[in-house]
Amino acid sequence: MKIAVLPGDGVGKEVTAQAVKVLKAAVGNATSLELTEAPIGQAGVEAAGDPLPQTTLELCRKADAILFGAAGIPGDEKLPFDQRPGASLLRLRKDLQLFANFRPVFMFPELIGASTLKPEVVDGLDVIILRELTGDVYFGEPRGIRTLPSGERQGFNTMVYSESEVERIAHVAFQTARGRRRKVCSVDKANVLETSQVWRDVFTRVGKDYPDVELTHVFVDAAAMMLMRAPKQFDVVATGNIFGDILSDCAAMLTGSIGMLPSASLANDRKGLYVPVHGSAPDIAGKNIANPLAAILSAAMMLRYSFDLPELAARVEKAVSRVLAGGQRTADIYQPGTAKVGTIEMGDAVVAALGRA
Repeated sequence: MKIAVLPGDGVGKEVTAQAVKVLKAAVGNATSLELTEAPIGQAGVEAAGDPLPQTTLELCRKADAILFGAAGIPGDEKLPFDQRPGASLLRLRKDLQLFANFRPVFMFPELIGASTLKPEVVDGLDVIILRELTGDVYFGEPRGIRTLPSGERQGFNTMVYSESEVERIAHVAFQTARGRRRKVCSVDKANVLETSQVWRDVFTRVGKDYPDVELTHVFVDAAAMMLMRAPKQFDVVATGNIFGDILSDCAAMLTGSIGMLPSASLANDRKGLYVPVHGSAPDIAGKNIANPLAAILSAAMMLRYSFDLPELAARVEKAVSRVLAGGQRTADIYQPGTAKVGTIEMGDAVVAALGRA
């Protein structure tokens, strides 16, 4: 199991350390682990003058999977795109063709009270937001900032999808739904955007190959409202890059904290990039208060998707559930009557729970 470990910036370093600790404990002597750490983001700039150093990229190309912490610093968006620490993640996704981004949104029963929604709305929540990750407005050309004859600055980006790009993510959506509740909701803005019309047409066509899966189409603004009002109606929500980015972060709060949600970004060969959804959170970095559970659960997804070890993945997930049932909480999910612990302590607790499995 060759794994590139990219802690990155901010809390990425802290939560990745805990994920690695849990991963080692879970795997034990079952198989060999080859963990190689490399810089990315601002750490890459400091090490090699590039947010995605060539040595880091080569390591990732050779690895079976990548465990990523976070990338980005305050003021990141003011730099040229290729020099932004946060853009290193986009560059890595594009280079490795990690086009299928799985963002599971699920509710641990112990955390129902941490959600801002009513318990009956989120109890039993289990949704996958499947985000196409290498196309759309994030990668479309031309892009840039220009000065008009009037002297006014104008920013421009290009939203673009080809039929083949949509088709491959559509197949992933329907195949994923077949292993779940057999429902795909395709989210677009086809009433306004030609890009979305192509998206909808392709999903409709591909859906005919999966007559056992129910396909619905919803506009993105309606989908956002429905996620907040009745999220359990969804099974697999498939959407483009920018809509998926927004909807998945919105859906994260259904669970009580964005610090709880993992993600997997997969290529056709099952090579995967595993990243907690929460980002670098520089305001709490270095304080031992960040929630490492999303990173730990991302490592569990790695065991399941890239290494086909579902039993080990389930052990990690059950250990997390056991820790939550025991009342241990980081600051973001703390409630009166529970025990507040730090990043390191939470990682230790999951390792201890693995030992009791």
